[in-house]
Amino acid sequence: MKIPTTLKHKPVIVSENYENVDGRYAKNSDAKGLSLGLAQWNDRGKVEISAKVWRYTGEKWSRQSEELPFHRVLDLAILVCRAKLHFQEAYRYEKLYNPENPIIDRVGLQGDAMTVSVCTDNQKIDEDIKLFSQALSNDDELLGERLRTLSRILKEMGY
Repeated sequence: MKIPTTLKHKPVIVSENYENVDGRYAKNSDAKGLSLGLAQWNDRGKVEISAKVWRYTGEKWSRQSEELPFHRVLDLAILVCRAKLHFQEAYRYEKLYNPENPIIDRVGLQGDAMTVSVCTDNQKIDEDIKLFSQALSNDDELLGERLRTLSRILKEMGY
């Protein structure tokens, strides 16, 4: 399906067949495409780039389509990787985390740090973290393929 080019987000680089590879939703996804382009929130004289997931309801482009600045896309990738790393060793904790110190890591960024922690404000965290861990385990092959691909591309880029 062709991604629209007449809306506020202006696609530059696209993947128009994303529904075919959308993880467990592959072949049955409302996420029809991904694009990298000029952000919809650009002001006159100020240009930002963004990533967008294009969703289609079957009749029209959905308002649930998401647009994110590049740095947030990468920050989410960092968060996913750090969470995955935590759960590789989480079995060591009775509750899959240390309730006395729920901070998993502080990832240095821009002269400060992004704190990665277990959300102890969640009243059902003990139940939810087990469900999260199981879902992460169930998706290990799916995520592993994408992480290996990301790793390979980052190495090609010199990172």
